Amino acid sequence: QVQLVDSGGGLVQAGDSLRLSCAASGRAFSGYAMGWFRQAPGKEREFVAAISWSGGITNYADSVKGRFTMSRDNAKNTVYLLMNSLKPEDTAVYYCAADISTPSSWTPDRYLEFWGQGTLVTVSS
Repeated sequence: QVQLVDSGGGLVQAGDSLRLSCAASGRAFSGYAMGWFRQAPGKEREFVAAISWSGGITNYADSVKGRFTMSRDNAKNTVYLLMNSLKPEDTAVYYCAADISTPSSWTPDRYLEFWGQGTLVTVSS
């Protein structure tokens, strides 16, 4: 059974940092890109960031460029999203995803093969 388990969410203040993790299990994810989407209450799902299997290709939403950084440890089948300078508008449920497609092609309505259960990030002002 394939699982993506995302974790690391919590309640922080504006300006703080938080690191999300997404651990994949159940199969080999060789070649798979992994990334994050988020969905705030009453809003549509939004692409956040993605990283290729090699780590050589990354893609970030304009709203998080310069503040968020993705990395991955393939030996652990885990990706990380380091979020700095958090803003109240970053408040959302963050979902990890994995797919064979290239990170530059990820859009909110694109079909992606695997999804995590989500982790809530709340940023207070």
